[in-house]
Amino acid sequence: MSSKNLSRQALKRLPIYMSYLKSIDLAETEYISSATVANDLDLNDVQVRKDLAAVCKSAGIPKKGFAVRDLINGISDFLGYRNSNDAILIGAGNLGMALMSYRGFDNYGINIVAAFDNREEVVDNKRIFPLSSIGKKCAELNVKIGIITVPNTAAQEVCDLLVKSGIKAIWNFAPTHLKAPEDILVQNENMASSLALLSHHLREKMAGE
Repeated sequence: MSSKNLSRQALKRLPIYMSYLKSIDLAETEYISSATVANDLDLNDVQVRKDLAAVCKSAGIPKKGFAVRDLINGISDFLGYRNSNDAILIGAGNLGMALMSYRGFDNYGINIVAAFDNREEVVDNKRIFPLSSIGKKCAELNVKIGIITVPNTAAQEVCDLLVKSGIKAIWNFAPTHLKAPEDILVQNENMASSLALLSHHLREKMAGE
């Protein structure tokens, strides 16, 4: 199966389905309908049915729905969760170290194999390499994913360095827009934007009380 079969929005929904399905007690619920999933997640039933059918090898059974275990396996295979993708992290500050320590990435097929910063040291038994060694390490480890957790003023320079080093996908936590070649995927996690939405929502709610 290719990700080209699903839209970008559909791909973003798959981890939500996965989290929901893994919360189900398989001893009590062996099958589940797309309507139930849609209702519990507040999504469109037709949309959910199409998403699940695209990633599940087994067709849904009339009046029973999809086998929950098949859905979990199908989403895992589709997203590559069963195959570990090695990644490097640039920016070993508080956020960077927190991401390195997060064991939950194992569930999503991501393995951070090295971290880089403007100094070389060992923190919590994790070795931090100097930025100057990124190119050599990427080639040595055959890594294609880079995670950026540096200040926004340094993010573009780091992005350029990653591209030059052969990185094909970038997960950017810096609050800035990065310019990269068209064949490089850049996924932004802009916490400033998220906080702005939360703040605006709270102001509207408080104004209405």
